[in-house]
Amino acid sequence: MTDLFGGAAPYYAKYRPDHGDQAIEHLARTFGPDGVVLDLGCGPGTVAIPLARSVGEVLAVDPDEGMLETGRALAAGVPNIRWLRGDSTRLRELPAFGHIVMGRSFHWMDRRAVLAELDELLPPGGVVALVGPGRQPVEEPWEPTMRRVREEFDAYTFTATDSFQASGEHPHDVLATSPFSDLESTMYEHRLTYDVDAVIGLQLSYSYSSPARLGDRLEPFKEAARKALLALDPSGTWEYTDLIEVLIARRPAG
Repeated sequence: MTDLFGGAAPYYAKYRPDHGDQAIEHLARTFGPDGVVLDLGCGPGTVAIPLARSVGEVLAVDPDEGMLETGRALAAGVPNIRWLRGDSTRLRELPAFGHIVMGRSFHWMDRRAVLAELDELLPPGGVVALVGPGRQPVEEPWEPTMRRVREEFDAYTFTATDSFQASGEHPHDVLATSPFSDLESTMYEHRLTYDVDAVIGLQLSYSYSSPARLGDRLEPFKEAARKALLALDPSGTWEYTDLIEVLIARRPAG
């Protein structure tokens, strides 16, 4: 998984939307002020950096060194984050943690194997939290247009073997049959505004249309995307309301 996001880290940090204050506050309340939280697949710290202000410590773990370097730079002055290279197959090599949060990373993993291992590693009361799109994600207003551009450049979506897209099994359903089957879902609205440059930057943050994937097609891709977006809406500005889910999974009582 280390080469999936080649060259994407700065675009990810700048153009991927955050999850909003309400979602981060929800996670912080759940983990508690002394909690040691593993952010697995942390990227450039989209969750780790704002969360670190309200918990004991965050272990920010990602397989991509570019993501970690970007995160370290963005987190300058935040003392209670440890940036560590690793992935879901090396959980036992990490320092001890009391809870785990995953943003848009869970679908890349062998989810059942990870949850079984977390059942051995997390202490009593340890929580598995997912934050991101829920069962019915909101499609961005530009996505049909950008999908056509990506197809034109053979930048097709590809998925992990155990992902929802590949298996048809939603994360809710995976968790419901795991040791962490006591689920609590909360939805938050998050208002977002994007211009043309931001939409193009967002495409370059994706694994399937990262700079490394596009290679020498990068500049033509950007030009084609700009032309298509301005044809879609000459104002070059879009506003929409995203829905962010905080899904808390616990072991059933008793």
